[in-house]
This record gives sequence, C-alpha cells and structure tokens, in this order.
Amino acid sequence: MQHQPATIDQAKQLGLLEEEYHKICDILGRQPNFTEVSIFSVMWSEHCSYKNSIVWLKTLPKEGTKMLAEAGEENAGLVDIGGGLACCFKIESHNHPSAIEPYQGAATGVGGINRDIFSMGARPIAQLNSLRFGNINSDRTKWLVKGVVKGIGDYGNAFGIPTVGGEVYFDDCYEQNNLVNAMSVGIVEVGKSVSAAAGPAGNPVYIFGSATGKDGIHGAAFASKDMSEDSINDLPSVQVGDPFWEKLILEATMEIIETGAVVGMQDMGAAGITCSTSEMSAKTGVGMDVWLDKVPMRQADMKSWELLLSESQERMLVVVEKGKEKLLEAVFEKWDLTYAQIAMVTDTGRVRYFMGDVLEADIPAESLVLGGGAPVYHRTWKEPQYFKEIEKFNLSDIADVSLSEAKEVAMQLSSLPNIASKKWIYRQYDSMVGTINESTNLPSDAAVVKILDTEKSLALTVDCNSRYIYADPSKGTQIAVAEAARNIRCSGGVPTAITNCLNFGNPYNEEVYFQFKNAIEGMGIACRKFDTPVTGGNVSFYNQSTSGLAVYPTPTIGMVGIIESPNHRLSIPFQTKGAAIVLLGKPENDLGSSQYLAKLKNIEYSPCPSFDLDAEYRLHQVLGNLAGASVVESVHDISEGGLFVACLESAMSGNLGFDICTDKQYRLDSYLFGESQSRVVVSLAAEKVQALEAICSNHGVPMLRIGTVTAADSVIVNGENWGNVNTFAHGYSHSIGTALES
Repeated sequence: MQHQPATIDQAKQLGLLEEEYHKICDILGRQPNFTEVSIFSVMWSEHCSYKNSIVWLKTLPKEGTKMLAEAGEENAGLVDIGGGLACCFKIESHNHPSAIEPYQGAATGVGGINRDIFSMGARPIAQLNSLRFGNINSDRTKWLVKGVVKGIGDYGNAFGIPTVGGEVYFDDCYEQNNLVNAMSVGIVEVGKSVSAAAGPAGNPVYIFGSATGKDGIHGAAFASKDMSEDSINDLPSVQVGDPFWEKLILEATMEIIETGAVVGMQDMGAAGITCSTSEMSAKTGVGMDVWLDKVPMRQADMKSWELLLSESQERMLVVVEKGKEKLLEAVFEKWDLTYAQIAMVTDTGRVRYFMGDVLEADIPAESLVLGGGAPVYHRTWKEPQYFKEIEKFNLSDIADVSLSEAKEVAMQLSSLPNIASKKWIYRQYDSMVGTINESTNLPSDAAVVKILDTEKSLALTVDCNSRYIYADPSKGTQIAVAEAARNIRCSGGVPTAITNCLNFGNPYNEEVYFQFKNAIEGMGIACRKFDTPVTGGNVSFYNQSTSGLAVYPTPTIGMVGIIESPNHRLSIPFQTKGAAIVLLGKPENDLGSSQYLAKLKNIEYSPCPSFDLDAEYRLHQVLGNLAGASVVESVHDISEGGLFVACLESAMSGNLGFDICTDKQYRLDSYLFGESQSRVVVSLAAEKVQALEAICSNHGVPMLRIGTVTAADSVIVNGENWGNVNTFAHGYSHSIGTALES
C-alpha cells in the first residue's frame, strides 16, 4: 500500500484528538494514510462510537422477559408481543442536518430510522417524532418548523407508513439547535428477524438501492461538533432522500428475506459503507475485502474516501449465502434497483478497501466499532451553576391567583405553544395510510395501532419534558420514563420496553456531562421500576452553539406497550353528561417548572415538579385494573398546564363541558395549573364511583371526586361560569398555526 501517511494536523481537522491519532498508529503498527484517518474519524466520532457516553449507557437495564435482542446487538430493539410476533422499534436523531437544511434533514431522518427497522426483516407499521424548536415568533423558528414538518410529512406520506404520534416543544434554548428525533415501529414474526452479521468467509456482499454520491460525506463527524455560523459550510454533509426509492427497497428487502439466501443485512446510515462493512465484520469476527470501484456511483471519479464516507440515502448492504446470488439478483432486477457485488467475506478479521488493484485502506474491523477498539472516555462533571438559582425559588414569593385571575390564566395557558393543539403540524402527516391507527378515531394519551389479524394493539408514545430535566436531571428523566409509561397505561396498555434519544450539549462541558450522567442514572431507576428495559437508541451530543448555549438536556423516551384486546382500550374524551369527574393521585402545593411559571410568570429557575416513583407505580397498578374493567369512561393524565388543561382536553375531544371544584387546602394556582406528577383525571358513571374507590384503596392511591361532566356550553370552576368550551378551544386550536403563518 503506497500512500502518503496522514499527519496529526490532518487528523485534527477531521475531528480526531492527538492521542487518538497515536492510538491509530499503535493499532495499525504504522502511520495511517488519509483514507484510513478519514475512516477512523467517522467511526470514532461520538455519533458512531459513543466514546463519551458508553460508560454510562452500560448501566441501563437491558434484560427482560420479552426482550429478543439486547441493546446494541442489532440495528433496533426487538421485543416479544405474543402470538408469535415481535415488535421492532428504535428512535434516532437528525438534529444537526435539520438545523441547516430542515426539509432534507428531517426527511432523511425518517428514511434512516425506517431502514433500521426493515433491515431486520420487520415491516414498519407506524412512525412517531419528537421535535424541539426555539421561539415560535422568530423567523428562524418558523423556517425550521415549516421545513422539518414538510420533510417528515412528504417522506412518510410517500413511503406509505402512518405518522401516529409525537410531541412538539418550543423553548428559547433550541433557537440555534433544533432537535428532530424520529421513531419507527415494525412487526416481524418471531424467529424470522435478520441479524447484521456477515457469516463465514466466502460469502458475497452486495450493495443495493440507490447509487452513491457525494451527499452526506462526513455526516457523522458533522453531527459530533458544536453548531456555529460556519455550519452552513457543512451543507454537503446533509443527505438527500427519496421516499419512492425507499418504498422499492422495503419491498425488495422483504422479498429477498423470503428467499432464505440472506445471511445478514444492514442499512447504510452514518458513515455509510465504512460503518456497515466494519460493523457486520466485527459482529461475526470476520473481515471483508471491498472493491470500491464496483460501487454504483452517481458521480464519476469519486475518490476512495468519498465512497467510504458518503451517507447517500436509500442504500443497503446484504451478505448472501454463497451460491445463492442469483436468487437475490432476480429480486433486485424485478424492483429495478441499482445493485452490485462489492465485497467478499474473509477470515482475516480486517476490512480492506480497494480501488481496482490498489489497496486504499487496511484496518482491523474490531478496532472501528463500539465495544471494540474505539476509545472510551470517563469524563468529569460538576453541578451546574444555575442550580443555585433554582435553590433560591420560594413558592410563597409568588402571589396566588383569585378565581377571576385564574380564568385569565386558563385562557392564556390553553393558547401557549407547548400546550395548544399541534393540529397545524400533524394534519400534514398521513396518519391512516397502510394500517389501522385507532387513535385517529378515539383519542388517547398514547397512539394506538391495531396489529392486523389479532386482537392486540400496540400503544406507542414519545415523551420528555426537558424543562423538568434541566431543573433536576435524575428526577426529571424518571418523570420522562414515568410519563411515557403513564400514557400507555392511560390508553389501556402494559408498558413493555423503551428506546431513547439522548440529546445534550457538548460532553466536554462538565456541567453538561453532569446533566447526562444524572439523566442516565434516573432513566435506569425508572426503567427498573416499571420493568421497561432499554432496547437501544441514539446519543446526540454537541447540541450547543460555539457561544456556549446548550439545549436543555433532552433524553427523549420512546416506549412501546401492548393492549391485549379492544375492550382494554381507554381514551381521553368525556362521554356522558352528568358523569362524575375524579382525580386519581395526590395534589400538591407545587408550581415547579410548570408552563404557568415559565411562560406566564417568566420564572426561568424553579424546581422539578413533585414526584414520587412509588406513588407513580401504584397509580399504574390502578390504571392496569381499569383497563377492560368497564368502570371508567375516560382517562387522561395530567401534564403540561395541570388539572385544568387535562379537563379541558377531555371536554373538547368529547364535545362536552365540566364543572369542577378545587380543594381550599391548596393554592388555587397550584391546584389548577401546577404540574405535580402521578395524577390522572377520569370520568365515570356516578354509580361506579364506589367500585373505583375499592380499586384505588386496594393499591393505596388517593382519589377525590372533583366535579361533573356538563354540556359543552359550560366551563364552571368553583361555581363561577367561565364561558363555554369553545371560548378556550379557539386559542387552543389555532394559536400555533396563527403564529407560524404570521
């Protein structure tokens, strides 16, 4: 191999540390050339290697009775859902690309996460997303929201997989670093999933799908550095997607699996050919010889490192059982896909990349991958300085509201972007294509998707209140897991497992690393409590501008649950005039980190809301008893906006009203608008209240009858008529669209 050695300066320009360059020299027994340094720069980037996070990720619970693939083993999580079926699911970020090219950044995030699912042999049936933006009134935010939403909608709608749920938040900390997290969920028969393994030496290796171009080169490295004014120069690092190609690839993938000739398969996401060839080799303890000149190209004369690092979309790598090549080629030709045999599995344990007869790079496969030779760092941390500001908060310094003032607060809260309806966004997504999305017809706290030809449904949710986590990373992340599980319970499901998307600032910032470490610890505590092991996910550091402004710590939780039968369904809408409204869980004199404090009182620093993990667990047992018991008519958890907003949402979705009374031992603002956790609002026939009391008593959960469902023309609080539901519904329904279109 006659190539000029790469210098330390070149390695640094590619994002490697000086000590990492020397480690590469030790691994190779010589100085690397430029192509090899480029390979290490992407494979050892944070995005691919998790070098600053793996120490803590290993502490998360990964085992459970329903787990079929341990976290990190495959491209996505896999859990047994009964009846011979498994659910395959994962969430990932596409933050940096979406910050500079929102349409393609979001679209390719959707495409990439779906390929993770069907590369395992699972057919995608549902998509969700979690989005974070800055001030809704800023021109930049409006541009980003419109681009991201259109990118998600255009790609998902054309691909033919319904978008069934998600969340959207607006906060100033996301102004320069918006977050775009995409989740995909699929179904596969148990025992028929495909591994990302290479098998024995002699197996041929094919690339199929789209041709390779220069888009997305160094995308993984781009995602592993802070955003700056110069980030626009990284635009070539943003991939370009084509959902129609993706649809063809999906159908071809399902068909080649049926031939029985597939040994292993992986999509080409971050780091492209480099990642898929090295990871598949390392997984089986083998090597590959790869001929880059055989890769179908969109542009002539691409260099070896460009081919290796390109993240062109809609490409797959498949290892074929030797002698069965024609079976796959016939399928590729049927679907008119670009394909070529580009590699052969070897017994060397090394990935060797050739251009014609020229050896361009020769690297031990194990040295490139997570858990192998990639560096692992133990970062230091310190408590954030802003905690001192939070400690100064005293609720008694905030004047309580009068009943007339509370009405005005309720009007304002219902119109806040973080509370108001996201209809302007989700109406651009096809929520019904290709499957049965039951939540469209019967709103519930989690999306509910019917599993065809069975009695079961999946309950799906993404949750994370990052303001809570900013105030207390451990408790706040416990709340994120708890709320995800609560949403599934409130929909009639049993929480099964989670995937996570860990969005943080720069890990070299000790205060950011404190947030990360404590968030992971909190996640582990809550996941063990609810028996929801972690199937895998994604770490996205460097969501921070060069000025030092980091996003709120945002460890988004994607959770899957199982609803055993249709009669277990629980839903949000009030259903019967005259039904009793009951609060499950204990109120608190607490306004910590509420939307009321942050957005209406402009108080940035306040504690995390009250939360008790054991009380939350007991509430879930009550909700589990209610599923299928025909006791309650509606169930809705209390989150942003507090008790009043929960009642309003149940009323609006049922076209009814409500008459509630507060408890005078609590502050009026806390009771109505506080966001203390582990609380749910239910409605039920008056004659069934006693049955509910028995269930709650059995599990030690407080309950309080707080009011009655009324006609839609009345919202009554403590005897005062605040008008009709439509008075509040107008702002709730139109505020986001009005702001974005202004």
